[in-house]
Amino acid sequence: MNPTRCRHLRSKQMYVTAQADPAPAEDPEFASGSARHYWCNRTLTEAGPDDRPVHADLCGEFRSCCEA
Repeated sequence: MNPTRCRHLRSKQMYVTAQADPAPAEDPEFASGSARHYWCNRTLTEAGPDDRPVHADLCGEFRSCCEA
């Protein structure tokens, strides 16, 4: 079970509406272990307000800047 992710985490995949052959995944917007590019919508960079990197596996309720 995944921890709650921050609502400010963004991925380009969130804005793609269709795929020719989508691979099944539990949460395709934030599939772990992918080479997707993530950014924080608060800082608009690859680092969160706490200056740590953002990623689907790294942005959760365990960070002080997380907003669920």
